[in-house]
Amino acid sequence: MEQLFNKFFDSVSNLFSGSDEIPWCDRDVIHGCEKEVAEANKGDSDEHKSESIMRLSWALVHSRQPEDVQRGIAMLEASLANGSSPLHQREKLYLLAVGYFRTGEYSNCRHLVNQCLEIAPDWRQALTLKKTVEDKIAKDGFVGIGITASAVGLIAGGIVAALVRR
Repeated sequence: MEQLFNKFFDSVSNLFSGSDEIPWCDRDVIHGCEKEVAEANKGDSDEHKSESIMRLSWALVHSRQPEDVQRGIAMLEASLANGSSPLHQREKLYLLAVGYFRTGEYSNCRHLVNQCLEIAPDWRQALTLKKTVEDKIAKDGFVGIGITASAVGLIAGGIVAALVRR
C-alpha cells in the first residue's frame, strides 16, 4: 500500500514539476565547444569543422540559458540547408527538436521528432523525446482544462450568488 501511495505522489510531483529526462549542459562545456569551433576554423578539415559545430549545437540546445538554446536552433536551422547524409540529417533534426522542446514549442518539436523517426523508426532517443513531448502536450492540455473549469466554476458561482442575493 505504501508503494502505491509513493508512486501516486511521485507521479503528481512529476506532473507539476515538469521534469524531463533530457540532459542539461553547463556554460563551461559550451565555452569549450566554442573554442574547439574557433580552432577548427583555423584550417582543419571540413569534416572536423562540421563535427565541432555539431558538438557546439548539442551543447547550446541542452543549455539552461534561453539565449544559448535560441543560438543553437539558429545554427541547426542554417546547417539543415547543407546537404548531408541521412544520419547527419537525423542528428540535426533531433537536436533541433530538443531546442524547440526547451523553448516550449512542442508542436514544432513533435513534427521534427516524427521526421527523425521516418529516417530511423527505432531510434530510442527520438522515441523517448516523442513520448516526453506528447506527455508535456497532454499535461499542458490537462492543466488548461483545469484552469478553464475553475474559471467557469467561479463565474457560475458568482452568478448564483448574485441571483440568491436578489
